[in-house]
Amino acid sequence: MRVLHVVHAYPPSIGGSQWLMKNLSEQLVSRYGDEVTVFTTTAYNLELFWRSDVPAMPAGTEEINGVTVRRFPVFNRFGRLRMLIAGVAYRLHLPCNDWLRAIYNGPLIFGMTRAVANSEADVVFATAFPLLHMHYALAGAQRAGIPIVFLGAIHTADTWGYDRMMIYRAIRQADAYIAHTTFERDYLIKRGIRADKISVIGPGVDASTFVKADGTVIRRRYGWGDAPVAALVAKQTARKRFDVLLEAMRRVWAMHPDVQLLIAGARTPYSRQIQQMIDALPPEQQAHVTVVNDFPEEEKPALLAACDLFVLPSGYESFGIAFLEAWACGKPVIGARTGAIPSVIDEGQDGLLVAYQDADDLARAILALLADPQRRARMGEAGRRKVLENHTWGVVADRVRTVYLEAISRHTRPAEM
Repeated sequence: MRVLHVVHAYPPSIGGSQWLMKNLSEQLVSRYGDEVTVFTTTAYNLELFWRSDVPAMPAGTEEINGVTVRRFPVFNRFGRLRMLIAGVAYRLHLPCNDWLRAIYNGPLIFGMTRAVANSEADVVFATAFPLLHMHYALAGAQRAGIPIVFLGAIHTADTWGYDRMMIYRAIRQADAYIAHTTFERDYLIKRGIRADKISVIGPGVDASTFVKADGTVIRRRYGWGDAPVAALVAKQTARKRFDVLLEAMRRVWAMHPDVQLLIAGARTPYSRQIQQMIDALPPEQQAHVTVVNDFPEEEKPALLAACDLFVLPSGYESFGIAFLEAWACGKPVIGARTGAIPSVIDEGQDGLLVAYQDADDLARAILALLADPQRRARMGEAGRRKVLENHTWGVVADRVRTVYLEAISRHTRPAEM
């Protein structure tokens, strides 16, 4: 099968969509011998889409682990003007504001629609909304009569990004849609998407590297000894709610001053604010915070294995791959009771849910798990079983490929209409 994957960025760019496309593409090549091509951009990060002063990869085509990767340059001039126009149109509810927001977000890519149409693929798979490449993929696939499958990763709480009629019109035109969660599926049905078009699969993880991970070296490196460790391992953005976690930890430390907090992830401009919040803690609490910036991806399993529980207070997750990674290491998780997260965490079974942005509730949940090692172990093991049964890359690739085949089989080409 000739498969064309379309994504806004691809490794060595870092992000959930990038990681999904890399692993899915390589699985299809290794497990099935499919011919997989990826159309993407030259971006290391999304800022390239509206800023010309950030680094970019070379444009062109290369082969990575059996996958043909073609990187397209992006047009990123007039970013501030595009942002101003999109912001004004959004606030004034102008009819064109969804397209203006899309043009601001980008990526603006000349020639991608034509390249998709000329790809001779059997199926096109594109992720993720609200970025503009999704619409290039749809237009190109329709022009050539190629079936198209979307994985939108809809963040329902993000109205700027996802309250756009153009997104749901595009999904209605696709042959199939892959949702991360039942919450996302139900949301799309309410937006007029046919239920029989939607398959709920969810992302994957390289479970073997997490299952066998050993955190001993990490504990020794940071001098934690046998102290309990709570961790938030994620990109350092405001949406992850590091502020809520740090406020909750003040209450935790009042009861258990020996608890260690690990904050680890890729730095962003928001990292400065995280450090300012840490600096505002009393010195004895600051001493119990370990910050690990921009660690290599291969170190993540050991970081998670070294902790006793994983906390992600974010309210903007379409799924939360970090939960899967923590579960694969046998750790219980705590998430916010909002959006898609309650459809990911089975409360009381593999983790706990707390009120969104409620530091007191979060502190109570952390304290409850710290007080009961056996409960932590049971939850962690239940999470690991969930990952091994539903979220290894092999399982995900098998299920996604089934969706591709179904989309191909029921697709009606323009000449047959």
